[in-house]
Amino acid sequence: MSFNTASFWQSHIDNFHCRLCQLVSWFTLLMVLLTFLIVVLRYGFNLGWIAMQESVMYLHAMVFLLGCAHTLRVNEHVRVDIFYRRFSPVKKAWVDIFGCLLLLMPVNFFILWMSWDYVIASWQLFESSPQAGGLPLVFVLKTLILLFAVSMNLQGIAELLRHFLALKHKAAN
Repeated sequence: MSFNTASFWQSHIDNFHCRLCQLVSWFTLLMVLLTFLIVVLRYGFNLGWIAMQESVMYLHAMVFLLGCAHTLRVNEHVRVDIFYRRFSPVKKAWVDIFGCLLLLMPVNFFILWMSWDYVIASWQLFESSPQAGGLPLVFVLKTLILLFAVSMNLQGIAELLRHFLALKHKAAN
């Protein structure tokens, strides 16, 4: 793969996750407003709807499962960096490459593989909430697991490309 092709794919994956993060940030605002409304209705007017409460749970799942790839993109994930922070940029690139290849991507492929039948079974039933008055969209909620694994693997590819490009750039200098 040429330098330009790798850079093209890496930037497109990054842009996709940046836009996805912008959408997810609106979900966060909506989640806060819905939670406020639920509290006001419950304690101010003694009213409540299961569907409204479940919608907060759905938004919460979307924020975390769809926002993980962006967190990886901006390097804000949890890292135990006792040694990493003292490494040179070349050593950091190699650690990140091996981390992607040996941890990130295999784990996410495993999640994708293990959850596939689970999600498909939910879609076949058009699974809905077990609660009376709940949202009839449990199958959509479970689909977020697959979207999480796919988006994390896509961002893993972008990270691999980014680190390989950095190594190639260091070697050229």
